[in-house]
Amino acid sequence: MDLQIPIALFVLLISLVVHESAHAYAALRLGDDTALRMGRLSLNPMVHLDPVGSLLVPAMGLLMGGFVIGWAKPVPVNTMRLRNPIRDHALVAAAGPLSNLLLALISAVLLGLISGWAHGNPGGAGPVDGLAFLGLLFRWGITLNVLLAVFNLIPLPPLDGSWILLTFLRGEAAEFYMRLRPYGFLLILALLFLGFRHVLWAVVDAVSGIYYQIVFGVAQLI
Repeated sequence: MDLQIPIALFVLLISLVVHESAHAYAALRLGDDTALRMGRLSLNPMVHLDPVGSLLVPAMGLLMGGFVIGWAKPVPVNTMRLRNPIRDHALVAAAGPLSNLLLALISAVLLGLISGWAHGNPGGAGPVDGLAFLGLLFRWGITLNVLLAVFNLIPLPPLDGSWILLTFLRGEAAEFYMRLRPYGFLLILALLFLGFRHVLWAVVDAVSGIYYQIVFGVAQLI
C-alpha cells in the first residue's frame, strides 16, 4: 500500500494546526486574548481545520500529482487589543510561518538521526519498515512545512506576508494595498495559474536544501 498520500495529509494537518496555534499564542503574548477566549489556542485539530482547505483541496492536489497546499480556519485577531496594532499584527502573522520553519527543523534533525542510525546498522535488527515510514514522515515534514512557510510569506492578502508588508507601507500606499484585500485570493490564484508556482517551488527547493544539509550534518554525527 502506498503511504505517500495519507502520510502527507497527516503531516499537513499537524502543520496547519501548529501554524494557527502559533498565531493564537503570539496574539495572546502581545495583548489580544480573542483567540484564547474562542478556544483557538489549542492543538486540537477540530478547532482549526477547514474541511475544504485542510482535507479536500490538498487531497485532490496529491491525487493529481500537482500543487499541494491547504489552509485552516484563520485565527481571529482584534488589533485594537494589541499594544502596537500595526507592528504586533505583523508579529502575530509571522508566528505562523516561523512555526512551520521550526517544524521543518525538527523533522530535519529527526530524519538525520534515523538516517545516521540506519547507515551505522546496515544489517542490524532494526525495524526496516518502521524506519522507512519515519523517513517518509520526516521528509514530508520538511517539504510541506517549508512550502507552508514560503507560501504564507507571499505579500498578498489574506496571506501572512501581507500583514508583514503592511508595516512598511504608509499613507496612500497603505490605503491602496488595503483596497486589494478583497481580491487577494483571486490574485493568488491568477499568479499560480500564470506559472508563479514554478518560482514558488524553486524557492521551496532552495530552502529545503538548507534543511537537508542539516539532515546530512546530524547523520554524520551518529
